[in-house]
Amino acid sequence: MGGFDVKKKLTGLLFSLSLAASVVLAGCGSDSTDSDSGSDSSGGSKGDTIKIGANLELSGGVASYGQSILEGLELAIEEINKEGIDGKKIELVKVDNKSEGSEATSAALKLITQDDVVASVGAATSGNTIAQVQIAEDNETPIISPSGTSPDITFKDGKLNEFAFRTSFIDPFQGTVAANFATQEIKATKAAIYLDSASDYSKGLAAAFVEQFEANGGEIVAEEAYVAKDTDFRATLTRLKAAEPDFIFLPGYYEEAGLIVKQAREAGLDIPIMGGDGWDSPKLVEIAGNEVLNNTFITNHYSSGDPDEKIQEFVKAFKAKYSDKSPDAFNALGYDTGYFLADAIKRAGSTDSVKIKDALASTKDLELITGTFTLDDKHNPVKSATILEFVDGEQQFKTKIDPQ
Repeated sequence: MGGFDVKKKLTGLLFSLSLAASVVLAGCGSDSTDSDSGSDSSGGSKGDTIKIGANLELSGGVASYGQSILEGLELAIEEINKEGIDGKKIELVKVDNKSEGSEATSAALKLITQDDVVASVGAATSGNTIAQVQIAEDNETPIISPSGTSPDITFKDGKLNEFAFRTSFIDPFQGTVAANFATQEIKATKAAIYLDSASDYSKGLAAAFVEQFEANGGEIVAEEAYVAKDTDFRATLTRLKAAEPDFIFLPGYYEEAGLIVKQAREAGLDIPIMGGDGWDSPKLVEIAGNEVLNNTFITNHYSSGDPDEKIQEFVKAFKAKYSDKSPDAFNALGYDTGYFLADAIKRAGSTDSVKIKDALASTKDLELITGTFTLDDKHNPVKSATILEFVDGEQQFKTKIDPQ
């Protein structure tokens, strides 16, 4: 029954009725086939079809992430379907969560209780992934976030979320890598923190950065905050400048980060500025400008400029499918998530969702584009991080940092 029994499925259906209006809205954003196509009581598998969901931010504030993940995922599925999995082809059921937690919840309900998928990919952000974790747990259907970096997705309050997985590294690792880079490579000694006070992602990265930066002998000389959708950062940047930092850590998403870097340069803050993977969007350059981004850095999951042969083969295949577009990290994470899930389905030898969950949890030494990883006991991949530098609007591969 796709990893959940009739009673659980009825429970999910009753819950979905209470959110009927939002489920309908989520359904309107879906590119799925009719619900009676390719599915039966065996959990999203009938004949030669395996149904998996894509619960992604295809519109709204962080649509760039979801769209990129979907591109990579669709390329992976296209490749996987050339040979299939035990004679079956993957059918992708797409739902737009509109970059909102409530929509992500509705989308999760739709995919599990109506489309009967065996597993789902998404969401892109931590908050939108956390919004659907309990539904995955209650219905025993795995979800995999390609890029949700909050530890709480898979492990919270001392408890493992058994059906929640991720393809990315987590915030503490990313923040620690950034702090080590700041002190060891940039030789920074006085850092300022500028974070999104409403974002768990931003606060998690900042906390990890501060802890490691201070452990390395550095001093945090100022900390300021903003919230998503702010557009004028001049007053707080003036206060940051007065503290005379030699480095700014700016963990946030591309919409605000682009404006902040631009206004920081206008304020005369020409020091190095660093962010996390939330900066990784073509729109960042559009917002900030090419020259403004010089002397800025990000931690990320991969670089299309990495000379690794496997990565370059992926870049070539991606460009062939998407009109010579160079794949960003979210493209790569979407691609890897497709192969991560396909590998688990193959090893499970079944389309039963519980067996797929067990296979995902036992993943070991899986070679993917964003690194070779083994899942730890909290469902986090142990993998490397990449440091990128912006040079005249282009990301340049700087170094790769392996986990300690």
